[in-house]
Amino acid sequence: MKIFNKLESNVRSYCRLFPTVFKTAQGAFLEDKEGRQYVDFLCGVGTLNYGHNNPQIKERLLRYLDSDGIVHGLDLATVAKEEFLETFAATILQPRQLNYKVQFPGPTGTNAVEASLKLARQITGRENVIAFSNGYHGVTLGSLATTAKASQRAAAGIPTTGVTFIPYDGYLGEDIDTTEYLDKVLSDVGSGVTLPAAVIVETIQGAGGVNVASYEWLRSLEKVCRQHDVLFIADDIQVGCGRTGSFFSFEEVGISPDIVTLSKSLSGFGLPFSLVLIKPEFDRWKPGQHSGTFRGPNLAFVTAKAALDIYWQDDNLSMAVKQKGSRMQLRLEKIAKNNWESGFSVRGRGMIQGLDCKDGNIADKIIRTAFANGLIMETAGAQGQVIRCLPPLTVSEEILEKGLDLLENTVNEVIQGKVSKELVDIGASK
Repeated sequence: MKIFNKLESNVRSYCRLFPTVFKTAQGAFLEDKEGRQYVDFLCGVGTLNYGHNNPQIKERLLRYLDSDGIVHGLDLATVAKEEFLETFAATILQPRQLNYKVQFPGPTGTNAVEASLKLARQITGRENVIAFSNGYHGVTLGSLATTAKASQRAAAGIPTTGVTFIPYDGYLGEDIDTTEYLDKVLSDVGSGVTLPAAVIVETIQGAGGVNVASYEWLRSLEKVCRQHDVLFIADDIQVGCGRTGSFFSFEEVGISPDIVTLSKSLSGFGLPFSLVLIKPEFDRWKPGQHSGTFRGPNLAFVTAKAALDIYWQDDNLSMAVKQKGSRMQLRLEKIAKNNWESGFSVRGRGMIQGLDCKDGNIADKIIRTAFANGLIMETAGAQGQVIRCLPPLTVSEEILEKGLDLLENTVNEVIQGKVSKELVDIGASK
């Protein structure tokens, strides 16, 4: 790691948790320079839903490159973009009776969030936005303002403004419906909460600790938005593209967001790519109002179309995700039950599952020990107390069980106090 410590900025983070030099990857496995394999339950924090170097998608990409297809295209019309748009509309939007215009805002999720916030403010003429406790929407200035964690917002160096935070579902306890509170403050001119342009919400808060909003709460939230003429933005960047089983995480909820942001696994291959989906009546951009050099990621258009062709022409993947997600949940519940004295609990939907260790130090010990045992995961939540599991959606049952076995054995090892002080202290001096 010497060259990285010498030349790379202190801002790096994941390499501190996993201090080795990775060389190759395939499916659910990463391999380092020493030839050691790791089961990957991190997968680019949900960017590799179809696994590393998916061979079917890679074949399409190599064929396109070999044909001298356009790689960089600004927002020019290209064959690759044309074919992606046609396939996305025919495979995803039309079967779900969704009517959205597609905006290519830039290559990353935070680009999509920035665009959605700018558009909502432009449409309504209002500045305020409602976001939620423990929410995460990105780290560029506009999206950072909607990200709840104080330490992340502090990195901006200036106050982040234009956002009011409201408690997420369950934040105040299971019996308190925080959408009623939101309705109250928006109805009362004396509440001190300015009528917002939009509400932005994750149906499942990944970075926030795998907090799952109930369908009832999400429906009520949409109802409040409609009553107050507030735009409803669904941030589906981490839990979209099949992570919960359906392509969009909100499909089975029965809600209709005005704006949807997508990224991460959208390209199907780990290539930077994001979208903003906009109901046609709200597509009020003027040409060039949201621009960027990398709005035409043609390689990502090719791989995204391939993923749609291969995995979304029927419901086989969706059914498999729900089945494997149930298996993950059962195994995590077994781990929690076997360590009942630690107060562990489990939450998630589909193939995003979290083991709440209640204590960030314990969770940190578990993921560091898991790495030493050959399993890569990360923590989430305000105190880093939740172990988040994000294996590829395409992982085989055998490899999924192997990863879950490693997790269970690691938890037992840590809780039983057998982890060495050296492993506990890895990264403390880095």
